[in-house]
Amino acid sequence: MASLENLPTVRGKLLLNEPLGPYTWFRVGGAADALFIPADADDLADFLKALDRSVPVTVLGVGSNVIVRDGGVAGVVVRLAGRPWAQITTDGDTLTAGAGALDSMVAKASARAGIAGLEFYAGIPGTIGGALTMNAGCYGSETKDVLVSARGLTRTGDWVDYALADFGYTYRHSVVPENEIIWVEATYRGAPDAPEAVQARIDEITSRRELTQPIREKTGGSTFKNPPGHSSWKLVDAAGWRGKLFAVSGGGAKFSELHSNFMINPGEATAADIEGLGEAVRADVQAKTGVQLDWEIKRIGRSS
Repeated sequence: MASLENLPTVRGKLLLNEPLGPYTWFRVGGAADALFIPADADDLADFLKALDRSVPVTVLGVGSNVIVRDGGVAGVVVRLAGRPWAQITTDGDTLTAGAGALDSMVAKASARAGIAGLEFYAGIPGTIGGALTMNAGCYGSETKDVLVSARGLTRTGDWVDYALADFGYTYRHSVVPENEIIWVEATYRGAPDAPEAVQARIDEITSRRELTQPIREKTGGSTFKNPPGHSSWKLVDAAGWRGKLFAVSGGGAKFSELHSNFMINPGEATAADIEGLGEAVRADVQAKTGVQLDWEIKRIGRSS
């Protein structure tokens, strides 16, 4: 940690050797060498400009779709949390949201403003920053369908503006490398509609999610992307992994009985248990069907 001995002065919070488990939905994982929660965008920009270029920077949202490995994360982890990062404004049929705004809050704001098209965000357990990174979507809609532009900061603290085309979006993928840009805000365009009609569609998505997904468990959302022509949950289920406990170094993890593309930590799992379960299932499905499952959940940090 020699390179972290002289970290820049900040106005936000800068915590050394901070355990990251409490910041993730799985509630597992080691510590960050340093965790930075910036006070605002200027605080983040100043920090990045002054930070030694050799220090790696990793962005962590609300930790809903990530496994932090047990050995922790090298360098600085940046978490965009708090009111300055969660602002949402509307103007006609456009909506602008901070990167730390919860996707579900963006959906609700779109309903209040009578903007249709962003209802699907009610079904995504994450923040706008993460949605931009992975072209998040569900129930037939994706970020690329409504995004106009985004603004962010490079690793060197310089501002950059991206139009939709610059992301090169495909299914759950962007051409912008992970952690190359820390997104600060995004602007979307929907279509005018009655607020009550938009809210009704959001209510339907929310109800469907509560009935079909283990949202009250320690989970990470969808584990695998859907391979072309296949549903991941069906492949996991057919391979016999629904509800089957798997352990590497802790109490074990399993795929939910409610939805077999959702891994859960029943209580005492380690990150190694959870990632090991995913890899075991990938190998088993490949062997039995010839179909490759690709991770949708991010895995970050050191194994030990």
